[in-house]
Amino acid sequence: MRSLPFTKNDLEAMAAKWPTPFHIYDAAAISRNAEALKAAFKWNKGFREYFAVKATPNPHILKLLSKHGFGCDCSSLAELVLSEKSGITGQNIMFTSNDTPGEEFLKAYELGAVINLDDITHWPFLLETIKEVPELMCCRYNPGPTRDGNDIIGRPEEAKYGLTYEQIFQCYEMMRDAGVKRFGIHTMIASNELDRRYIVETADMLFKLAVELNEKLGIKIEFVNIGGGIGIPYKPEQEAINLDILGQEIHDAYKKIIEPSPLSEVALYMECGRSITGPYGYLVSRVLHFKDTYRHYAGLDACMSNLMRPALYGAYHEIVVPGKENSPDQLVYDVTGSLCENNDKFAIGRKLPRLERGDFVVICDTGAHGHAMGFQYNGKLRSAELLLEEDGNVRQIRRAETLDDYFATLSFDEL
Repeated sequence: MRSLPFTKNDLEAMAAKWPTPFHIYDAAAISRNAEALKAAFKWNKGFREYFAVKATPNPHILKLLSKHGFGCDCSSLAELVLSEKSGITGQNIMFTSNDTPGEEFLKAYELGAVINLDDITHWPFLLETIKEVPELMCCRYNPGPTRDGNDIIGRPEEAKYGLTYEQIFQCYEMMRDAGVKRFGIHTMIASNELDRRYIVETADMLFKLAVELNEKLGIKIEFVNIGGGIGIPYKPEQEAINLDILGQEIHDAYKKIIEPSPLSEVALYMECGRSITGPYGYLVSRVLHFKDTYRHYAGLDACMSNLMRPALYGAYHEIVVPGKENSPDQLVYDVTGSLCENNDKFAIGRKLPRLERGDFVVICDTGAHGHAMGFQYNGKLRSAELLLEEDGNVRQIRRAETLDDYFATLSFDEL
């Protein structure tokens, strides 16, 4: 079983103060990981990571990462405001959205964020909205059938994101002629990718596109944002991408394509989310009930409102039972929650130590797209979030929802 940064006794102390279920994040591990990413790309003077806020939208996480020089990748008004309230503004924000309301473009512009357009028609819409020509602009490229996608985002030509090859040149020409002075280029065509070659090929693709834009339109691309997409090894047999090798291989492509070109120097940006915090978050729950019918079921006090990925993607998450890590007595369980949906299962046919009511069950790798994807179907309430700080102390960084929160938007007076 996976080793945890806390013991069963630690969890007993936490649960006495903050009842299960809750998510907890390991600050020290997140910080080490952030520095490892920076070290892998230190060869690029302008390197910057924009943390994907949607992965773990909590100001305490954003503030922690900002200490390592990370910015914020935002895609909605709420994420822009969250970044602002965390003290992250200006070009430390990359605003990449789709089907974007005018108020979101306006807020991004007011914050001084780098605005990254998802469609060619968004350029005139942006000008109508903000009534000015931004100095710096970026566009999201969709390479279509020239690249393969993966299971989460899908094939590029079927994705709703980004501009085609022809539209990219049209849009940059329009922006240049309107008075935009500075430019970047972006793509995001895979998610949770464990083949580093795919990430390198994406960098190679954008480096070549940046040079071509310079040759055909005479514009200088200041930064290339290769997106996120670096995966994490959810399954025991999977291996994490070696960041040092990835950094070196992208550097090799940079030296081959960018350095000999008139651009000579381009900043490299990324917007990783999952690979930064994902492995260092845990959903802590307790066994509530057992059910023996055609299968053995272990029912938890958590449900898919706390972690949607297994139900949505059939995703695998390792499960640890603190205090029983080496137990020889095992059974095969379906590990479930209490929603009135049959796919409310954290694991199917999983061999685990023989469980007892009240046992802690820790679901691993929930530090990204875990709490963030929570919802209130069936009237289930979203859990607290805790932070295991670098000094070993634990503090609450989001309280659990209450019934008052759930009913706050309803009016009973008019019934």
